[in-house]
Amino acid sequence: MENLQSWFSLKSVPGIGNHLFKRLLNAFASPQRVFEAAREQLLQVEGVTPRIVTALQNHKPSEDIRKELDRIHQKGFWIVTMLDSSYPRLLREIPDPPPYLYVYGKLDEGSINIAVVGSRHATTYGITTTRDLCNDLAALGITVVSGMARGIDTAAHEGALMGKGKTIAVLGCGLDRVYPAENQKLYHRISENGAVVSEFALTTEPEAHNFPIRNRIISGISHGTVVVEASKKSGSLITARLAAEQNREVFAVPGSVQSFKSIGTHTLIKQGAKLVEHAQDIIEELYPIIKPHIAASGNLRRQDATRNVIASLPPEEVRVYEMLGPYPEHIDDLARKISMETGKLSSILLKLELKGIVQQSPGKLFSVMKK
Repeated sequence: MENLQSWFSLKSVPGIGNHLFKRLLNAFASPQRVFEAAREQLLQVEGVTPRIVTALQNHKPSEDIRKELDRIHQKGFWIVTMLDSSYPRLLREIPDPPPYLYVYGKLDEGSINIAVVGSRHATTYGITTTRDLCNDLAALGITVVSGMARGIDTAAHEGALMGKGKTIAVLGCGLDRVYPAENQKLYHRISENGAVVSEFALTTEPEAHNFPIRNRIISGISHGTVVVEASKKSGSLITARLAAEQNREVFAVPGSVQSFKSIGTHTLIKQGAKLVEHAQDIIEELYPIIKPHIAASGNLRRQDATRNVIASLPPEEVRVYEMLGPYPEHIDDLARKISMETGKLSSILLKLELKGIVQQSPGKLFSVMKK
């Protein structure tokens, strides 16, 4: 408790932000030693002014800090500091890492993390593609990182859980404020299969300015960031920019040229982001890093099995399957294209669903299962 109190106390000193906290920690090895340091020693640290030295020397631990630490313990959360082995290694490398993180769940220090982010108002295509992609990544032993927002973020966490893998949610509020409220169950599921983390105090509300701040953590703890569906001014593009600035890989999933929700992702591809159609595109780009960690070719086995199923289809089923693509189509539109009676088409689509190569979305919409 006393050790953590010094971390919280140093963070609360006026004028000490994340950049300066990191420099002080590098210089003195612990927050407690910062408070014990002589004036001349403190002034040798870049960014430390006489005013900050005075604030440090006059600083008194706040009772609010002790209350916060008590609440953390009571809630079953924990704090991981930059000096702890479980603090994400990659996050230490960014210029302004949070000195400590609030954690609900468990962080795996050896995990390979891929961030997947995108529009809060996602299309069916975006949701389906994200779930499939994250399912495949999780099946390979990769941890999926996102922000637990509506739309693509939620689909990313759900996909990772469907793949029986791990996922990390980085919140733009305190751990005591589940946002959005409808993700309450997802919040607890993530904690059981990974972690929910935040740098904000427990009761911090999900205010708009918090989200760009948390985005640097999403990209910072990840080896690469994938953007799925982003409009021209999407917050996901901020995450992509931060990833590039942090010298991490940037990926983008293409969408329809007619959809304004794909403008952002297509712009990223034009700027050099790697185009992603399936998990293997990410694996190939990061293979030297991922190779020791991925599960034994689980995704490749799934693709081989799909190819075998398609090769064994009877002619009528092949005809229907070949008319489908990644974008969901209504059964009536398909019936007109194929010139087939709707009842018969429905029967064939059901067979293809049962074979695991076609999926149905709400509203009688059908598309091929992501390979």
